[in-house]
Amino acid sequence: MARALGWLLGRMLTAALVAVLFAVLWALAYRWLNPPITIPMIRDAVAGQHVERTWVPLDRISPAMARAVIGAEDSGFCRHHGFDLAAIEQAAERNAASTKLRGGSTISQQTAKNAFLWPGRSYLRKGLEAYFTVLIEALWGKRRIMEVYLNIAELGPGVYGVEAAAHRYFATTAARLTPAQAARIAAILPQPIKRDAADLHGRVRRHARAIERRIGVVRRDAIDFCLAL
Repeated sequence: MARALGWLLGRMLTAALVAVLFAVLWALAYRWLNPPITIPMIRDAVAGQHVERTWVPLDRISPAMARAVIGAEDSGFCRHHGFDLAAIEQAAERNAASTKLRGGSTISQQTAKNAFLWPGRSYLRKGLEAYFTVLIEALWGKRRIMEVYLNIAELGPGVYGVEAAAHRYFATTAARLTPAQAARIAAILPQPIKRDAADLHGRVRRHARAIERRIGVVRRDAIDFCLAL
């Protein structure tokens, strides 16, 4: 019995070590290789949805776009190491007082989720998200995290990445996005399926205008300093 238990524990330990090593190598590969596909893209393709995505390097994306998502979603992006504890605490307080759940995820966490994992809310997925967040913060650096995020974020039905979003909503390229257009794209997060960046209304339109103002603040105060070459 003791021998069988020891054998089982050994097998479990080996499996765990293999899984850890696989995750490290996978994350390390994406430091240089662009993710060819993500689970949300597979989901859309299986459902018969046409998937649009064109990868562009960060230096071919308007700086206003990175500033827009930093201003809208993660003002501490350049300062934290993957997790914004203050934002997580604020989200927990809001959720305790409301039936509508809101997250406190950083851009790094969203990138880890989008690149490696599946949509949904579970302790297993959140645990894996935290692990991959640590890995990409350690292995990629901030410019690569932002580059991957802006190229795989879901920005409409079957629309992934800012190049595809720029074409879909404004008939332009990611490099030519104006601050107003970048703000509108950032404003449709985190509900890109229900919102159209080219046709915003009410609260979301006001949110886009606020993001546009924040773009100027991010530029003026060099809040995006970690993205500089």
